[in-house]
Amino acid sequence: MFEELVDIMVNCRRCAVLTGAGISAESGVPTFRGKEGLWGKFRPEELATMSAFMSNPKIVWEWYNWRRDLMAKVQPNPGHFALGEMEKAFEQFTLITQNVDGLHRQAGSENMLELHGNIHRNKCAECNAAVDGQIEIDPDDIPSCAQCGGSIRPDVVWFGEMLDADIIDAAFDAAQQAELFFSVGTSALVQPAASLPVVAKRAGSTLVEVNMERTPLSDLADFHFCGPSGELLPRLMELFRRRKDGGDGG
Repeated sequence: MFEELVDIMVNCRRCAVLTGAGISAESGVPTFRGKEGLWGKFRPEELATMSAFMSNPKIVWEWYNWRRDLMAKVQPNPGHFALGEMEKAFEQFTLITQNVDGLHRQAGSENMLELHGNIHRNKCAECNAAVDGQIEIDPDDIPSCAQCGGSIRPDVVWFGEMLDADIIDAAFDAAQQAELFFSVGTSALVQPAASLPVVAKRAGSTLVEVNMERTPLSDLADFHFCGPSGELLPRLMELFRRRKDGGDGG
């Protein structure tokens, strides 16, 4: 099946990729839903909300600093690097991710849409102005926005918040225009991201799913590869390179 997909890839100009928690899990990114010490007493839904931040910003920032420390020890896996390489293979390429860990950028991806933000960035809780640089936040002395005086918060989408309209619109545009669409490591359940591969398929795109298990998207996909993206995507790109370099791709 890889060879058939490579035949399609070499003739495509526009490609889009949607990634979810599965690709990050292969790097060891924790889900933060376990029993990790103090934070095992809380559910993410109790901390990753504006109401939690307004009522107790210190504890919210302590949690996010803890998460950042954990993520700082995590590195991109071969699946991330394969997607970084894939970006250079097409005239038009968009990587759409639901992950906030920043691993795609570390692996070389540039044309990215981060649907849920990035845990390493900060913004104003009042006016949404971005804060320059990845500054470290002291939970006991949370800085204020230089523009409006609001408190600084993590630049992620919290429970109950809408996705950035410009980013989600750009994601749907990329899906609509794609000749080839990959869904990698995502459950295909969380909206609106789950609609992106469906939109691409209906617009005539070849739909490829790479996942550890079947999802609601699997029957719709033209290609379904079951297994770790960190193994499957590098194999696919190796065959693609061989084909582009004039090999038989077999």
